[in-house]
Amino acid sequence: MSSSTHTIDVAYLARLARLQLTAEEETLFTGQLERVLEHIAKINKLDLSNIEPTAHAISVFDVIREDLVGESLPKQVILDQAPHQANGLFVVPKVLDS
Repeated sequence: MSSSTHTIDVAYLARLARLQLTAEEETLFTGQLERVLEHIAKINKLDLSNIEPTAHAISVFDVIREDLVGESLPKQVILDQAPHQANGLFVVPKVLDS
């Protein structure tokens, strides 16, 4: 095992996740999880006290275009393309039973 102080029981984790792993997969995933935990340990050692928490790596702003009124297709043209219609409305399958 590498410099990690924790033992990873991949077989136990697989059982919790209801996964069946081969011995080769257990070995592979053990190594991968150890590397992930080592990376997290390195991050935990960083002094982040002056870093503001963020949800994104870069600033994200809502980009909303102006809502402009424009010409629409005539209602009948749209309804004519529907598989089923009645009384000027789309007919769709029932989703919820009462």
